Amino acid sequence: MRRLRAGLTVCVVSIFLSAAPITAPALAAETAGCADTSAPLSIEEQRLAGAVPQEIVRRAGFDSVASQFARVLCGTTSYRQAELVVTAHGQRLWRRAVDRAQGRGVPGGDLSRDDDRPLYWARLGMTGALRQWRPAFDLTDAGRKALLDRLERGSRGQDAIRFPAARGVKRVLVTGFDPFTLDRDIRISNPSGATALALDGTTVRTDAGLVRIETAVFPVRWGDFADGMVERALRPHLPQADLFTTVSQGRVGRFDIERFNGAWRGGFPDNENVSSTGPIPVSDPAGQPQWTVTTLPYRDIVAASTGRFPVRDNTQVTEIPAGATAPVVRPDGPTEGSTARSGSGGDYLSNEIAYRATLLRDRLRLDIPGGHVHTPVLQFGATNTDPATGTITDPEFVRNRLDIIAQVRSIILVAATATPARS
Repeated sequence: MRRLRAGLTVCVVSIFLSAAPITAPALAAETAGCADTSAPLSIEEQRLAGAVPQEIVRRAGFDSVASQFARVLCGTTSYRQAELVVTAHGQRLWRRAVDRAQGRGVPGGDLSRDDDRPLYWARLGMTGALRQWRPAFDLTDAGRKALLDRLERGSRGQDAIRFPAARGVKRVLVTGFDPFTLDRDIRISNPSGATALALDGTTVRTDAGLVRIETAVFPVRWGDFADGMVERALRPHLPQADLFTTVSQGRVGRFDIERFNGAWRGGFPDNENVSSTGPIPVSDPAGQPQWTVTTLPYRDIVAASTGRFPVRDNTQVTEIPAGATAPVVRPDGPTEGSTARSGSGGDYLSNEIAYRATLLRDRLRLDIPGGHVHTPVLQFGATNTDPATGTITDPEFVRNRLDIIAQVRSIILVAATATPARS
């Protein structure tokens, strides 16, 4: 059965690879019978029509990704065929973005290889095409949602995590995020996503042995987290890992190793402009702790020379003390019996992924280092700060991103060196 599936997938990918690029008018004519343009796009997908996202995908050579996907999807005659197409194209987009970031193949366009934004915007072109696809067979809403979930997982590397079986290799799992706050500045890049692309599948030789890094990227959407995306992606792999760290963009000019994660959503709007306030929704809420704690070797990380940005051990939280009703800020972590209102990493999705990953660690009874790293905010050059008039990239922007990526890598290797390999 595995061989049959592999053969079918190869066939689908071969069709895609052999397909000649087509122009927009040709695509419109070719897919007119299977596209329902009246079907509403998501808020994220609607942003793709703007000049900046279009420039990003064009200057990265990703501008034909969605059109080629739509054309092949149009040719499917069954749900099983559609599953194969969606899986193959999602995985291929992830691999293409990883290869570009790691210097393999033709770069495609003049945008720097370290840029994470082409993956984000190309994916939205694909999800939009899938959302407006009118198939030649009956498709339920649940069936379309399942296909969208496949596309999300594949194009985010969530189903491509593969740790080597060899002994003596330290296995590290790292997660990043999509760009966010796009209504403030649609040019935004997320250095955590760029780091995931740069490090995925890499093996590093250190004085303490080989370190293998596997990565995945997550959306900035409350709903996906409530639906269990983090747990589905990480649960199969955490028992194999020697170390894990979730990574996101945090504060200006500094890295933070976030000591405590709180079980609270603060409501800041996500990439769909949706807010969510209240306890983080998890399975078995009756056994849900208010706080989880990093087990990363934060003292080693803070003491090491990892790059040009300072690295802090951040212990500040906001809590409602036991027996009280008003929240207070605690610089040295939560007090016994308190209710969480903000972890060291805040009350947004960066705190939530850290909370979910470390809660999963604890529920699986894993004795491994794990926690959250906040990177500095990725900034444009000093003369390129106006979203309305600025360019989509500049030399300082690229240098800042490359320096952040390099420092995250150094932090991971410090943590891995301080972590014994499994026997």
